[in-house]
Amino acid sequence: MRFQAHGLEFRYPGAAEPTLRGVDLDTPDGSLYAVLGPNGSGKSTLLRALLGVLEPTGGSVHFDGRPLREWSRRDLARAVGVVPQREVVSFPLSVRELVAMGRYPHLGALGAETRGDTDAVDRALEQCDVTGLADRDVGTLSGGEFQRVRIARALAQEPRALVLDEPTASLDIRHEMTILELLRAWADEGMTVLVVTHGVEQAARFADRMLLLSRGRVAAEGPPAQVLEESILREVYGWPLSVTEDPATGSLKVTPLRR
Repeated sequence: MRFQAHGLEFRYPGAAEPTLRGVDLDTPDGSLYAVLGPNGSGKSTLLRALLGVLEPTGGSVHFDGRPLREWSRRDLARAVGVVPQREVVSFPLSVRELVAMGRYPHLGALGAETRGDTDAVDRALEQCDVTGLADRDVGTLSGGEFQRVRIARALAQEPRALVLDEPTASLDIRHEMTILELLRAWADEGMTVLVVTHGVEQAARFADRMLLLSRGRVAAEGPPAQVLEESILREVYGWPLSVTEDPATGSLKVTPLRR
């Protein structure tokens, strides 16, 4: 299942300039697609527009070949798992209860969980390495633990596409790599994974394609080797950078230089 945007525009009320300016995007089925760019470049706004949270002021959005407006909220929730950048849980809730919320779009009229729902939650807890936290109150978790639990909730949904905004923020190296390898594996199994990240090198290593935003416009789009060119990155990030191939991984390594 793929997200497609054509000529996407969005301006927040009262803003002097649009946040998105003529953005084109097409995520191939079963791919890991990374959206990168400096702070304020429009990455999170783009995600919200693709999910129907924001109504574009221009252009169009399609999901799985249908205009986004033709999708009911329930059907879209069944098809797309979402991990937002920020989230606050303001009432007592165990980790298992939070992850089980990912099953809500699939529950019947009585809202009763089935064995299939329970199994999906158990699988998600295990894959995100949070089974041992299942009975903990969410409010007692560290930032990294909470992030992995939120990803588990999206996975418990058993979506056909997954959208994540900064999924590895607050994670230590082991859990960052575990999540990135999981995202890569899910894409290899046919799931479309769309991820916003500041991790340029991580995206270069794991993503099939990238979209680089600058001030709401597309600065570059394509495979990592095509997008991560020194001249493009220097202009977008406003800092001298070196791009080399990492001999250990074969992926591109981006190194900030001293002025």
